[in-house]
Amino acid sequence: MALSALPGALTALLAILRAADGLHDVLVLDGPPVGDVSTAAFLAVGWSGGDEGAAEAQQDFNAAGARTRNEEFVITNVIDVWDGGEDFEALRARAFEILGVVEQALRATEQAPQAPTLNGTVLWAHLTRMSLRQYFTDQGARVALGFTVSCHARI
Repeated sequence: MALSALPGALTALLAILRAADGLHDVLVLDGPPVGDVSTAAFLAVGWSGGDEGAAEAQQDFNAAGARTRNEEFVITNVIDVWDGGEDFEALRARAFEILGVVEQALRATEQAPQAPTLNGTVLWAHLTRMSLRQYFTDQGARVALGFTVSCHARI
């Protein structure tokens, strides 16, 4: 019996996003970036762009008898976009376009009926929170769009 559905859900979320149409020009990372990404658009799964945790989970018994447990968790993620200019409007539009692709990738479709369950690792998953940051660097404007994927699992 698994202690948590979280590790499998993270792996499945990464696989779904790396295969998603519309993200082929976005670097999809497992956790924080390693090396210089100052001139790249990226989507980091399991990273907020700061010091916050990658995910947070809680569990409780599903029913009397303690045979199964319900697990609720959120996976923290961030989209970071840059184009070398100073146009926050264009960068915001691109960040939300990428988030739209993420949201579509998590919806059930004929081609991906298991997407909302993160390929069967959870009972359901969906976007639940967004946080927008805008800032200037020595390479120009950047926009960071943090978001959480909330999940419910039975273990």
